[in-house]
Amino acid sequence: MSQKSDFQTIAEPNPIAVEILRVDYSHEPHRQSLLRLLSEYADDPAIGSPGLTKRAQQRVAQELAQRPNAVSLFAMRIREDEQPEAIGLANCFEVFSTFAAAPVLNVHDVMVSAPYRGKGVGTRLMQAISELAKERNCCKVTLEVYSGNKPARSLYSKNGFSGSELDSELGETLFLSKRLIDIE
Repeated sequence: MSQKSDFQTIAEPNPIAVEILRVDYSHEPHRQSLLRLLSEYADDPAIGSPGLTKRAQQRVAQELAQRPNAVSLFAMRIREDEQPEAIGLANCFEVFSTFAAAPVLNVHDVMVSAPYRGKGVGTRLMQAISELAKERNCCKVTLEVYSGNKPARSLYSKNGFSGSELDSELGETLFLSKRLIDIE
Protein backbone atom coordinates (compact mmCIF):
# COMPACT_ATOMS: atom_id res chain seq x y z
CA MET A 1 0.00 0.00 0.00
CA SER A 2 1.32 3.45 -0.82
CA GLN A 3 2.18 5.85 1.95
CA LYS A 4 0.59 9.27 1.54
CA SER A 5 2.58 12.22 2.77
CA ASP A 6 1.25 15.12 4.74
CA PHE A 7 2.05 17.46 1.87
CA GLN A 8 -0.83 19.43 0.44
CA THR A 9 -2.43 18.91 -2.95
CA ILE A 10 -2.00 21.98 -5.14
CA ALA A 11 -3.72 23.11 -8.29
CA GLU A 12 -1.33 24.28 -10.99
CA PRO A 13 -2.28 27.21 -13.23
CA ASN A 14 -2.89 25.03 -16.33
CA PRO A 15 -4.71 23.39 -14.26
CA ILE A 16 -2.69 20.40 -13.09
CA ALA A 17 -3.41 19.11 -9.60
CA VAL A 18 -0.28 17.57 -8.07
CA GLU A 19 0.01 15.47 -4.95
CA ILE A 20 3.34 14.38 -3.48
CA LEU A 21 3.51 10.75 -2.36
CA ARG A 22 6.30 8.74 -0.82
CA VAL A 23 7.24 5.81 -3.01
CA ASP A 24 6.51 2.37 -1.58
CA TYR A 25 9.24 0.23 -3.16
CA SER A 26 7.28 -2.98 -2.47
CA HIS A 27 4.09 -1.77 -4.21
CA GLU A 28 4.19 -3.01 -7.83
CA PRO A 29 2.48 0.04 -9.42
CA HIS A 30 4.99 2.27 -7.60
CA ARG A 31 7.86 0.07 -8.77
CA GLN A 32 6.65 0.36 -12.37
CA SER A 33 6.26 4.15 -12.15
CA LEU A 34 9.68 4.49 -10.51
CA LEU A 35 11.28 2.50 -13.33
CA ARG A 36 9.37 4.42 -16.04
CA LEU A 37 10.36 7.83 -14.68
CA LEU A 38 13.94 6.83 -13.87
CA SER A 39 14.33 5.41 -17.40
CA GLU A 40 13.03 8.66 -18.92
CA TYR A 41 15.43 10.63 -16.71
CA ALA A 42 18.41 8.42 -17.58
CA ASP A 43 17.69 8.92 -21.30
CA ASP A 44 17.61 12.74 -20.99
CA PRO A 45 20.62 14.31 -22.78
CA ALA A 46 20.69 17.07 -20.15
CA ILE A 47 22.21 14.69 -17.61
CA GLY A 48 24.72 13.01 -19.92
CA SER A 49 23.71 9.46 -19.00
CA PRO A 50 23.94 6.52 -21.39
CA GLY A 51 20.47 5.46 -20.20
CA LEU A 52 19.34 2.94 -17.60
CA THR A 53 21.13 -0.40 -17.94
CA LYS A 54 19.24 -3.71 -17.94
CA ARG A 55 20.89 -4.50 -14.60
CA ALA A 56 19.63 -1.26 -13.08
CA GLN A 57 16.15 -1.77 -14.53
CA GLN A 58 15.96 -5.20 -12.90
CA ARG A 59 17.34 -4.17 -9.51
CA VAL A 60 16.72 -0.51 -8.72
CA ALA A 61 13.47 -0.79 -6.73
CA GLN A 62 14.69 -3.84 -4.80
CA GLU A 63 18.01 -2.17 -4.01
CA LEU A 64 16.33 1.06 -2.86
CA ALA A 65 13.97 -0.94 -0.62
CA GLN A 66 16.98 -2.47 1.14
CA ARG A 67 18.45 0.92 2.07
CA PRO A 68 16.89 2.49 5.16
CA ASN A 69 18.48 5.84 4.27
CA ALA A 70 16.69 5.95 0.87
CA VAL A 71 13.44 7.81 0.32
CA SER A 72 11.75 8.58 -2.98
CA LEU A 73 8.89 10.93 -3.76
CA PHE A 74 6.44 10.95 -6.64
CA ALA A 75 4.69 14.01 -7.99
CA MET A 76 1.31 12.57 -8.92
CA ARG A 77 -0.98 14.25 -11.43
CA ILE A 78 -4.50 14.12 -10.06
CA ARG A 79 -7.47 14.08 -12.46
CA GLU A 80 -11.05 13.56 -11.39
CA ASP A 81 -11.90 11.07 -14.11
CA GLU A 82 -8.68 9.00 -14.13
CA GLN A 83 -6.20 7.20 -11.92
CA PRO A 84 -3.39 9.41 -10.54
CA GLU A 85 -0.29 9.38 -12.74
CA ALA A 86 3.32 9.70 -11.55
CA ILE A 87 4.81 12.63 -13.50
CA GLY A 88 7.82 13.52 -11.34
CA LEU A 89 10.34 11.72 -9.15
CA ALA A 90 12.91 12.55 -6.50
CA ASN A 91 15.32 9.96 -5.09
CA CYS A 92 17.02 11.08 -1.88
CA PHE A 93 19.44 9.57 0.61
CA GLU A 94 20.01 10.60 4.19
CA VAL A 95 23.70 10.98 5.01
CA PHE A 96 25.46 12.62 7.95
CA SER A 97 27.34 15.87 8.46
CA THR A 98 30.18 15.43 10.91
CA PHE A 99 30.66 19.22 11.11
CA ALA A 100 27.03 19.80 12.14
CA ALA A 101 26.61 16.40 13.87
CA ALA A 102 23.26 16.17 12.10
CA PRO A 103 21.69 14.38 9.16
CA VAL A 104 21.84 15.76 5.61
CA LEU A 105 19.35 14.90 2.86
CA ASN A 106 21.11 14.39 -0.47
CA VAL A 107 18.96 14.63 -3.58
CA HIS A 108 20.42 12.09 -5.99
CA ASP A 109 17.79 12.33 -8.73
CA VAL A 110 15.04 14.81 -9.38
CA MET A 111 13.05 14.83 -12.60
CA VAL A 112 9.75 15.87 -14.14
CA SER A 113 8.40 14.03 -17.17
CA ALA A 114 8.93 16.11 -20.31
CA PRO A 115 5.25 17.01 -21.01
CA TYR A 116 4.89 18.51 -17.51
CA ARG A 117 8.03 20.63 -17.29
CA GLY A 118 7.59 24.33 -16.66
CA LYS A 119 4.26 23.84 -14.88
CA GLY A 120 5.45 24.07 -11.26
CA VAL A 121 5.84 20.32 -10.69
CA GLY A 122 9.60 20.60 -10.07
CA THR A 123 9.03 23.42 -7.59
CA ARG A 124 6.48 21.30 -5.73
CA LEU A 125 8.96 18.40 -5.58
CA MET A 126 11.70 20.70 -4.25
CA GLN A 127 9.33 22.06 -1.58
CA ALA A 128 8.41 18.51 -0.56
CA ILE A 129 12.10 17.58 -0.34
CA SER A 130 12.71 20.52 2.00
CA GLU A 131 9.70 19.51 4.11
CA LEU A 132 10.99 15.94 4.26
CA ALA A 133 14.44 17.15 5.34
CA LYS A 134 12.86 19.23 8.13
CA GLU A 135 10.82 16.19 9.27
CA ARG A 136 14.08 14.26 9.55
CA ASN A 137 15.84 17.11 11.41
CA CYS A 138 18.39 17.50 8.62
CA CYS A 139 20.76 20.44 8.80
CA LYS A 140 20.74 20.89 5.01
CA VAL A 141 19.75 19.46 1.64
CA THR A 142 22.44 18.82 -0.97
CA LEU A 143 22.40 17.96 -4.67
CA GLU A 144 24.62 17.93 -7.74
CA VAL A 145 23.85 19.48 -11.11
CA TYR A 146 25.74 19.95 -14.37
CA SER A 147 26.70 23.59 -14.83
CA GLY A 148 25.21 23.52 -18.35
CA ASN A 149 21.79 22.26 -17.20
CA LYS A 150 20.25 25.73 -17.04
CA PRO A 151 16.61 24.67 -16.42
CA ALA A 152 17.63 22.54 -13.43
CA ARG A 153 19.98 25.21 -12.08
CA SER A 154 17.19 27.78 -12.36
CA LEU A 155 14.77 25.49 -10.48
CA TYR A 156 17.30 24.88 -7.72
CA SER A 157 18.20 28.55 -7.42
CA LYS A 158 14.51 29.55 -7.16
CA ASN A 159 14.20 27.03 -4.34
CA GLY A 160 17.10 28.38 -2.28
CA PHE A 161 20.02 26.27 -3.48
CA SER A 162 23.35 27.93 -4.14
CA GLY A 163 26.98 27.06 -4.79
CA SER A 164 29.60 26.92 -2.09
CA GLU A 165 28.34 27.70 1.39
CA LEU A 166 31.66 29.15 2.45
CA ASP A 167 33.18 32.39 1.24
CA SER A 168 36.57 30.82 0.72
CA GLU A 169 39.72 31.59 -1.19
CA LEU A 170 39.78 27.86 -1.92
CA GLY A 171 37.07 28.28 -4.57
CA GLU A 172 33.84 26.39 -5.23
CA THR A 173 33.12 22.91 -3.95
CA LEU A 174 33.53 20.32 -6.71
CA PHE A 175 31.67 17.05 -7.10
CA LEU A 176 34.11 14.31 -8.05
CA SER A 177 33.55 10.61 -8.71
CA LYS A 178 35.55 7.45 -9.33
CA ARG A 179 33.84 4.57 -11.16
CA LEU A 180 34.38 1.22 -9.43
CA ILE A 181 32.15 -1.04 -11.54
CA ASP A 182 31.12 -1.08 -15.17
CA ILE A 183 27.42 -0.15 -15.25
CA GLU A 184 26.55 -1.87 -18.50
